[in-house]
Amino acid sequence: MRLSSEQIRQFETEGWFFLPEVFSPEEVALLRDEAQDIFRTKREEIWLEKSGAPRTAFAAHTYNEAFRLLGADPRLIEPVEQVFGEQLYMHQFKINAKAAFNGEVWQWHQDYGTWKQDDGMPEARAMNISVFLDEVTHINGPLMLVPRSQTSGTLAAAHDLSTTSYPLWTLDDETVTRLVNEGGIVTPIGKPGGVLMFHGNLVHGSAGNITPYPRKIVYLTLNAVSNYIRRPTRPEWIAHRDFTPIAPVPEDSLLRYARSAPKAA
Repeated sequence: MRLSSEQIRQFETEGWFFLPEVFSPEEVALLRDEAQDIFRTKREEIWLEKSGAPRTAFAAHTYNEAFRLLGADPRLIEPVEQVFGEQLYMHQFKINAKAAFNGEVWQWHQDYGTWKQDDGMPEARAMNISVFLDEVTHINGPLMLVPRSQTSGTLAAAHDLSTTSYPLWTLDDETVTRLVNEGGIVTPIGKPGGVLMFHGNLVHGSAGNITPYPRKIVYLTLNAVSNYIRRPTRPEWIAHRDFTPIAPVPEDSLLRYARSAPKAA
């Protein structure tokens, strides 16, 4: 899947774009079921909210076949290769859950701030490209993006270890207010199967989910191979050390797997 010149212009200017319903209902149903099964298991890669609700499942592509195929799907790999002009490796893979009634906040931050501070990533030549597994609406904790904030470079941040169950390098209120006054806030919403792509320095966050509607999103953090991390401090299942370029699978691989996977009795 290649981006149009208009989509590239939007990404370069605004720092993000959204493609609706890239993945079919059949593919999404498989991924949603597999994610729910993963969140029921006890693994070190699975982080919980302070309430005990699931928050993040890391590295699912290393132990689940459906997510392995998603992690090499050309509909996700090719657009980022097109932007960076080189091959990619998987820096991080995670399923983020905003559980109904219990999903916690994600503070305002830039992803590259964490990749730089915690992993020793040289440049902001990595980004997240994500797949909606549930419908994302204005009320169930959607991602909030500050358009054009990526043009401010890497901003000063403080390491927040207490607000939620997951540590982040977060931005102060004054910085966020200034950037929002300049660029506003957008909340990309859409049906399951939509794909969101955003720059590693785009400022973003999300509020808690107090609705009955869960919100699960899969994030592939794709890094240019030449930009491999130099000083990792986090576990390998959070910041991967395998810098092998991703070899995309055929585009129908996930659909074929969905149709061949054994169904629960």
